Amino acid sequence: MFKHFRGDLFGGITAGIVALPLALAFGVSSGLGPSAGLYGAIFISFFAALFGGTNTQISGPTAPMTAVSMVIIAGILAVHDGDIPKALPIILAVFLLAGLMQIGLGLIGLGKYIKYIPYPVVSGFMTAIGVIILVTQILPAVGYYPKEDVEYVSQFKAIAEEEILENILKEEAGEGILVLEDFEETIRRAGQITEEDMQKEAKTLAASDASGVIGTIKVLPRALQNINWLELGLALATIIIIYGFKRITTAVPSTLVALIVVSGVAFGFGLDYRPIEEIPSGLPIPNLEIFTKFSIASITPYFFTALTLALLGAIDSLLTSVVADNMTQTKHKPNKELVGQGIGNSIAAFFGGIPGAGATIRTVVNINSGGKTRLSGMIAGILLLVILLALGPVASQIPAAVLAGILVTVGIGVMDYRGLKAIPYLPKDIKLGPLKLSSEVIIMLVVLVLSSVWNLVYAVGIGLVIASLMFMKKIGDLTAKRSDVKPLNEEAWADEKDFPRKLKEEVFIKHIKGPLFFGSTSEFQQLAEQIPDTATHVIIRMDRMQYMDQSGLYAMEDVLQDLIKNNVTILMVDILDQPRYMMERIDIIPDLVPKEHIFPDFKGCMDWVEENVEDIYP
Repeated sequence: MFKHFRGDLFGGITAGIVALPLALAFGVSSGLGPSAGLYGAIFISFFAALFGGTNTQISGPTAPMTAVSMVIIAGILAVHDGDIPKALPIILAVFLLAGLMQIGLGLIGLGKYIKYIPYPVVSGFMTAIGVIILVTQILPAVGYYPKEDVEYVSQFKAIAEEEILENILKEEAGEGILVLEDFEETIRRAGQITEEDMQKEAKTLAASDASGVIGTIKVLPRALQNINWLELGLALATIIIIYGFKRITTAVPSTLVALIVVSGVAFGFGLDYRPIEEIPSGLPIPNLEIFTKFSIASITPYFFTALTLALLGAIDSLLTSVVADNMTQTKHKPNKELVGQGIGNSIAAFFGGIPGAGATIRTVVNINSGGKTRLSGMIAGILLLVILLALGPVASQIPAAVLAGILVTVGIGVMDYRGLKAIPYLPKDIKLGPLKLSSEVIIMLVVLVLSSVWNLVYAVGIGLVIASLMFMKKIGDLTAKRSDVKPLNEEAWADEKDFPRKLKEEVFIKHIKGPLFFGSTSEFQQLAEQIPDTATHVIIRMDRMQYMDQSGLYAMEDVLQDLIKNNVTILMVDILDQPRYMMERIDIIPDLVPKEHIFPDFKGCMDWVEENVEDIYP
């Protein structure tokens, strides 16, 4: 491990420096504050490198993982009246569960299957992540915070009162108090509601209503009427430096330059800006409330969400691993990588960090700076810990608008422009009335739109279902097109040329080309109808049918039964292992097709036909 120490040291330090501003920005964006992003970067980077399967991978909070985490955090906070300390144990428990699921995915060997997720789904999702980050950073970039807008918050006071009263009734129901018989208790608790309680609840509702893409768009007119020009100036200066400095040199990370320069100017000149939340000094402390306040009931509603987070982290990490492989000419171990990522995310959650994954930009920087072994990722994590301990109070003075500016550039950069540029050129393979559309474009746009305005988790699921259905239809159509039933004098295969012409009315051949599965069964079932009454024997050639599923199996059984009812003898040639196993399982072989009617090659079948088939129609 220490053979390439010099390169790993430079790679790890450079990657850690690149990770610092992004970790702070992702932490703020998530809703848990900059320290959560920094803790995530420290522990995920170190432990994912230590236990992972990609030597040069640098891990930490990423845009996709943060976008999903942001949705999870907002949802749990809404249930707990916006009280972060109260909601934090459940939030971290969900993150811990996601990490444990990632470990499980690696242990059962699911890493190698991630590559089968269709590109349009990934493309639509990545572009949606960019849209979400870009749109949701508009408000902090212009210095507008909905819960601090008195006029806007006042709209939610009536709803806040209803929410508080409803919570009282729920608490009483949970305590076994019959409300109708005990008005006094209800009235007593309602009387304890203060103006401060109502104001706090109204602020929570206002913040929740203005969250996400739709919420941001709803309050955008108010934000534009209440622009804080200093905050906007800081955000714009950050964006300009990030893009401008890259034109000068890429040796120094432009994001870090923007962070230091703009923050230094704002602090040095004593500008009245809004700083980020204070970063706690000292070593990160484990959050034991994950266990002490744990309950199955509190975590059950988020089980599927945790699984989605785990799968997203797996995809994000393994895609980065492929990039690392291409750059270093090495081969990563996907299942070991998932275990490493899961351990990193689990430990990060235990210490209050947000989840992450393999980060492409940081990994590329590490490789280009000389990183060659897992030591580089561990060094990056240690560097971030040193920065936390030494510069925590200094980092707490960073303007919030600077991190918003950084995230705007992240949102722009994470979009899949290759997929977007390809939209006009993808084949239009679907007809909707007079319109011709591309199935891949439809999938990408469905995932993009639903992820942006509705739900990231459901959008990906719907995209996968649509992609799977369209794929199955294409394969079914292709299989049906290539599969045929024809007499021997039409399009015979090379080894069928010498088949006796006198038996052409009695013997027909079925060529099965490609898999027989639920997408192609309807065409196959037409076999019995296509064979004329003159046929006494049907030869089914199966050497090009590699696979048969349960639907195909029962379709085969139905067709064979129909043929036997019509006194047709079935002969099968060159059945491959998987289809034969399936047919033996439900006794198609030997009940419908005796073993003596199964031939390893066409020559053997032809010899049997010449000996046993009578020429009825001379």
